[in-house]
Amino acid sequence: MKQKHILILGAGTAGTIVANKLVTPAKKYDWKVTIVDQCDKHYYQPGFLMYPFGRYDEKDLVRDERDFLPQGVEYLHDGISRIDAEHQRVELMHGDAIEYDLLVIATGSRVNPKETPGMDDGEWGKSIMTFYEFEAAKALREILKNFNQGIFVVHISEMPIKCPVAPLEFSFLADDYFKKRGVREQITIKYVTPLDGAFTKPKASKSLGHLLTEKNIEIIPDFNVERIDSKAKKLISYDGKEVGYDLLITVPVTKGDDVIGRSNLGDELNFVPTDHHTLQSKAHKNIFVMGDATDVPASKAGSVAHFQADTLVDNIIRYLQGQELVANFDGHANCFIETGGQKGLVIDFNYEIEPLEGNFPFPVIGPLRLLREGRLNHVGKLIFRWMYWHIILRGWPIPGISNKMSMLGKKK
Repeated sequence: MKQKHILILGAGTAGTIVANKLVTPAKKYDWKVTIVDQCDKHYYQPGFLMYPFGRYDEKDLVRDERDFLPQGVEYLHDGISRIDAEHQRVELMHGDAIEYDLLVIATGSRVNPKETPGMDDGEWGKSIMTFYEFEAAKALREILKNFNQGIFVVHISEMPIKCPVAPLEFSFLADDYFKKRGVREQITIKYVTPLDGAFTKPKASKSLGHLLTEKNIEIIPDFNVERIDSKAKKLISYDGKEVGYDLLITVPVTKGDDVIGRSNLGDELNFVPTDHHTLQSKAHKNIFVMGDATDVPASKAGSVAHFQADTLVDNIIRYLQGQELVANFDGHANCFIETGGQKGLVIDFNYEIEPLEGNFPFPVIGPLRLLREGRLNHVGKLIFRWMYWHIILRGWPIPGISNKMSMLGKKK
């Protein structure tokens, strides 16, 4: 019998977790597992948020990709030219092609400043910045050191984006950073969003909106940017509203990887249409999708990829064994939200249930309190980096936290 070949595209958070979780079943069933990525470095992306404020060094955020891939998984350092789903093959940038029996798409998402007129002109990297890529975060770190007065705008172009709370966290951290430097009174901070509030979930939006008010950060909701006038330093919306700035920190339009578009496998934003609960591609039964590459209405965050992995690996085994798939991914996500002053919030939610108050991760003792600002939540955010490198990427379970959202300890 021909050996089955599982091919994973992308060695970021999602792809690395799946590769680690597939090693044991691959040995059991004699499957070959290959992972392909053009980048040989692995980045702790949540750290990009803190790096501009001097919270981390480069060595804290960057590792060699090979250090996290298990023995028994073949690693190919190459770009992906096209996915030929009809013939079950992937064409690589350097001319080779790989055939597969089952494909896992974990190609992630990227910010695209070119999608908004005026965003990527001569002011990109000067008065228009982002922190969603490592080199951009490094450049922003230098800019912030010399920003002492003016209008400081944090802006979201459109949803979805990676980690929906990150721009809010950036606003809170900026407030704290400028206070510590003694220049906060000379700086106006504005938070500009296409949403009708601070966040996508009503209860969390109310709590986070309150914090914006408390920190004297003006929120400008329902702002759908049409273009940026970089000479006049203005954001201009489709309905004619304008927001001026001296320094703009933007989250550009976020799209799936270009290879998805080249392969005609995605929607208009290059996200792959995916069953929300089985994580199987809606178009091809032998393709599964996870992490930021999917169009599922869950947060595009590392915790979601970690929770998806159990369902995805279970369904890979079932598919290759000719069994019925399980539909048990519930959109579970949780986030540590930095609020400044060495405090933070924790939220836990899924497709159907918005963030609730309660204890986390253990229902009786916590020790964390959901939707309540506190120092322990900040400590949890810092500990999460260690957990990412040593537990999450390995695909190991997190004590007290299951892949499906638990209602234990939560106030309904």
